[in-house]
Amino acid sequence: MSDVIDKAVERLAVRLPEGFETTAKFVIAGEGAIMVDAQGVRAGDEPAAVTLSADTATFRGMLEGRVNPMTAFMTGKLKVEGPMTLAMKLGKAMA
Repeated sequence: MSDVIDKAVERLAVRLPEGFETTAKFVIAGEGAIMVDAQGVRAGDEPAAVTLSADTATFRGMLEGRVNPMTAFMTGKLKVEGPMTLAMKLGKAMA
């Protein structure tokens, strides 16, 4: 597992202390994936109801509050597969 994934899991666990209502996956290009569900946040790459994909810089920027998730999506830096309503809920947790 990469340091980027480890640090992202730590930060997301703070932002989503009660997990997420369904299964979500964050894919960080070249690093791996993070799963978020009712049990919490962990490294993993499993099927999910919604998948958000970005490069390392974009994902790190979202976690640090320098990159707005909606702006990243609108500019093509963040890709979403699945229901946009779920992606928006995750975006609020990251903003």
